[in-house]
Amino acid sequence: FQAEDGIRDFLLSLVGSEMCIRDSLYEEFRISVPSSDLGYANSKARLRMTALYGLAADRDNLVVGTGNKVEDFGVGFFTKYGDGGVDISPIADLNKSEVYELAKELRIPQKIQDAAPTDGLWYDGRTDEDQLGATYSELEWAMNYDGEMHLTEREAEILRIYREHRTSNMHKMVPIPVCKIK
Repeated sequence: FQAEDGIRDFLLSLVGSEMCIRDSLYEEFRISVPSSDLGYANSKARLRMTALYGLAADRDNLVVGTGNKVEDFGVGFFTKYGDGGVDISPIADLNKSEVYELAKELRIPQKIQDAAPTDGLWYDGRTDEDQLGATYSELEWAMNYDGEMHLTEREAEILRIYREHRTSNMHKMVPIPVCKIK
């Protein structure tokens, strides 16, 4: 699509023209950032969401989320006020394994089903698994772990990874704190 001039001008005013490059028909702007700079990557997700809300408002549509249960409520693998800021989230109560089952049932093209999950925020091609340190099936297992079995070394590592992500991202998964002034 061609971004409306107002959206293009808005994005350019936020990030500066030297930081933006034309990328594809599906994503009007990409921000070039150092591969280790999470703050800039999260800004990219927020700009992408801003553009989506601009397009949705222009077309009288809603912004639909793509997060699953493990991402949204297990490890908090989303950008606060970025891809986590949506109007409706139809698959947020499905584990990733259930999302794959749904994709088969809906006959989503195999190429899409087989693609490694990625947030698209990095230029080095890193996947969600690269960033998380575990697969979604492993994280789904950890999310459902009841604590009553002997763990292998890898299972103990997966639980550590899961709990570490969950703890550090909990601020994204709970309501915003409100100061009550009397």
